[in-house]
Amino acid sequence: MAAFVPAAVGVAILTAVRETGRGPSPNAAPPGLRLRGTPTTFRRLLAVMLLFTLGNSSDMFLILRAQQLGIGTGAVVLLFAVYNAVYSAASYPAGALSDRIGRKRVMMAGLAVFALVYAGFGLVRGPGWLWLLFAVYGLYQGLTDGTSRALVVDLVSPELRGTALGVYAMVTGLAALPASVIAGLLWQRVSPAAPFLYGAAMATLACAAFLLVHSPPRPGRSS
Repeated sequence: MAAFVPAAVGVAILTAVRETGRGPSPNAAPPGLRLRGTPTTFRRLLAVMLLFTLGNSSDMFLILRAQQLGIGTGAVVLLFAVYNAVYSAASYPAGALSDRIGRKRVMMAGLAVFALVYAGFGLVRGPGWLWLLFAVYGLYQGLTDGTSRALVVDLVSPELRGTALGVYAMVTGLAALPASVIAGLLWQRVSPAAPFLYGAAMATLACAAFLLVHSPPRPGRSS
């Protein structure tokens, strides 16, 4: 829910504000929340990321899992410090890598890392592995955070970029709520490992579905 509210507000603003810096093309549709006029590959990206986000529950479940495995509150803070350190360190190299080999490949690598780390959270039986898992989780975030938004920008025309980013934020924000509800039900009715195995499966499906998302060719680059 926390992710949905700012996303919805952002899209509401975008429906009322026209982008500056470059005028719209003569045939451009009026600004606002719409998918008509956006390329098919952008809509495919939205579908893939919706699929992934339905398995990407709140990080609160990582805290609950760490505590369930015997990690105290102070150590949880340190675990997230490790996560943030790796996330920060990986973000710039990941962005540079996406410029060289393409956004889609970096995104697929990030989703594969997520699937592995969530499977690890589900299968681990002791607290020692959590330090490595939180570090790898930071790598996933570094690979995908900026790259996903750059991919959105690549897939739409300049006059639709602001709207596309808002739609992307809203779709992923909307999916975050049912993702956490599903995770909570799995935690309570199946096992504490189940939400993470479910998330790993959804990330694997999304990674495979990314093959349907084709980045537009760029001069000197392969998609």
